[in-house]
Amino acid sequence: MNPGRNEPCPCGSGKKYKRCCALQPAASRQASPNQSEIGALVALVNQNRFSEAEQGARTLLAGYPNAGMLWKILSVTQLRQGKEALQALRRTAELLPKDAEAHGNLGAALHDQGQWAEALVSLAKALSIHPHDAQMLIDAGNATKALGRARDAVALYQQALQNDPRSIEAHNNLGSAFLELGRLDEAVSCFQRALEVAPQNAQIRCNLSNAYRRLGRLQEALASSRSAIALDHTLSVAHNTQGLIFAALGERDQAVASYRQALELNANDVETLNNLGNVLRDLGEYSEAVSRYSLAVELDPKRPESHSNLGNALLELRRIDAAVVSFTQALALQPESTLAHVSLATALRLQHRADDAEQHCRTALAIDPNCVDALSLLGELHADQGRFTEAEQLFRQALAVKPQLPFVLFSIAANRKMTLGDAAWLESAESLLAKPLALRHEIDLRYALGKYYDDVGKYDEAFGSYRLANELSKHRSHYDRAKLTQRVDAIIDRFDAAFMRRQPSGASASELPLFIVGMPRSGTSLTEQILASHPAVFGAGELSFWDAAVAAYEAAELKGHGGANLIAGMAGEYLDRLTVLSRGAQRVIDKLPANFINLGLIHVALPKAKIIHMQRHPIDNCLSIHFQNFLNIDPYAHDLEDLAHYYGEYLRITDHWRATLPATQLLEIPYEALIADQEGWTRRMLDFIGLPWDSKCLDFHLTNRVVLTTSKWQVRQKINTASAGRWRNYEKFVAPLLHLIEARPRARGVR
Repeated sequence: MNPGRNEPCPCGSGKKYKRCCALQPAASRQASPNQSEIGALVALVNQNRFSEAEQGARTLLAGYPNAGMLWKILSVTQLRQGKEALQALRRTAELLPKDAEAHGNLGAALHDQGQWAEALVSLAKALSIHPHDAQMLIDAGNATKALGRARDAVALYQQALQNDPRSIEAHNNLGSAFLELGRLDEAVSCFQRALEVAPQNAQIRCNLSNAYRRLGRLQEALASSRSAIALDHTLSVAHNTQGLIFAALGERDQAVASYRQALELNANDVETLNNLGNVLRDLGEYSEAVSRYSLAVELDPKRPESHSNLGNALLELRRIDAAVVSFTQALALQPESTLAHVSLATALRLQHRADDAEQHCRTALAIDPNCVDALSLLGELHADQGRFTEAEQLFRQALAVKPQLPFVLFSIAANRKMTLGDAAWLESAESLLAKPLALRHEIDLRYALGKYYDDVGKYDEAFGSYRLANELSKHRSHYDRAKLTQRVDAIIDRFDAAFMRRQPSGASASELPLFIVGMPRSGTSLTEQILASHPAVFGAGELSFWDAAVAAYEAAELKGHGGANLIAGMAGEYLDRLTVLSRGAQRVIDKLPANFINLGLIHVALPKAKIIHMQRHPIDNCLSIHFQNFLNIDPYAHDLEDLAHYYGEYLRITDHWRATLPATQLLEIPYEALIADQEGWTRRMLDFIGLPWDSKCLDFHLTNRVVLTTSKWQVRQKINTASAGRWRNYEKFVAPLLHLIEARPRARGVR
């Protein structure tokens, strides 16, 4: 009537009958009901009349509260009805201390509830009575492994196999322990032995697939995962494993499809959510990646990996403050994680907190001196400060640990001029590009390869590399020409000449801010470096403030609340930020180039603020943008026709500001004139912002300050004119840009 010891329990739990609901006579008992009463209850259980059996057990327990067999029957009825049974299981084990099954069943129940340490105590008691019971040895191995002691679990599984060599569970779980320990060949052997006994077991085929994947035997892994899915297409973990294999093969679209299938079967699987987020990041789908990681964090907030992954995706979207929060949470959960330290350092660097970022890098290196991520980021921090020799030493140190690192090869090329002597670098870059890479890494290397060829004068090869880099970058986002044109129309209409002449009551008379604007790569970083070399000037870099301020202003206007009411708060908040950064300087530079589109609101809120508008030859300017791997530039950069359109809208809006801003507040500087006569134009700029001449501005390349822009190497070099007219090296490729030569504005100096 009862199922066998190793058959599935009829209670539906999926466990072996012996570890779940077996009713075996107690080895000893105190006062208890007679055998006929016990037999009647067992009969009810075997007839699946669990509610009646439970009630009968409770009735008899009222008269025999210390009858261990009654507590055992009660626990069985509760388990079979899916009720909480721990109290009854604990009482059974207490009253039947020599009953191995009582301790074993309690241990199994505690394990199933994640109370692994307590489970192990009960299972140890069971094994002290029956030391050769294979199922109890397996259960003890499972609890031990769950406690993070995979090596100890191996011994328990092996002992179980000595007693039951054909145990599928023991072979499979031993394989899983070997997998956790990185003993991959032994894991494969265990899973294969399990499949000899149970060839139709989809879960074991899935486990074998995972072992093959980690060994790099990807085709065997794929075949095994497909077999698992054929045996059980509802097994979500098999689809997840197949996704990992496709990702390793570089077949990212198929990986996404597999992960989505896994989530259809198990929508709340945290591991799959993270895996899908990872491949979406590789594809440049950062917004969806954020949503997947966010759900993973919500489902399991104590998993540090999810917080780190979310932070990385937020960083890609330039949501730096939110990324810092995610990385901080990951680090709180896993203080010894080098990855969490380096990830947090990466975000802190972008918050201009260089000292804090360096400290986290050094902490990571104290934990693991060979942490290549920490070495490479520390190199970038040195490069930000102009310490390029030390930076390259750190990059080389990282490559000595791991010879082919895309981000390190990119950093080497970005932070100095490449030469024909860099043949080893070229070989490494080309070798890596021959392999499947994450999209962001392939983009990095394509840009780096383009710079190498440009530096050594191989311009056709350079343009080909840059073209591929930009084509890949288009996957990240789409440029909407009509949307930008409509935005410029709206700005010109809202901030007309009459509006710009108004003086709202909330406007500030502060002269602290100095804005440097223009197209990216138009000389804004050089100009900031020159002026920041003056003792009275602080260069704050690119501050993200006015885009959000303009959006808030426009939203208020749209709702009829009056955007002018916000101006005082905006000006005050912005000036407070500058004051924190300024260190007592008389002028603080905000060098965000794209602020050229926000000059209307900037001038209304800060009418005394000076604005320097940098201009450069349009084709040189556009090509330099096209050749740069910006972290999160608008997508216009990746197509020459889109670039031409964007540049045209830039001309249109700056023509408007030229006509509407007061002549005393706007100075326009041609980049080519600045590099031809640095001293003359520097004197003009200092006069414009009301500061005396200081010769330190001529030695700007020696100024010790942090620069985070892509121009950080160039601004540490002496002035040279090599970049002027550079576009002629690429003349045959730039047809979509040629009409801009006639459309370009003529800088007029102080109007």
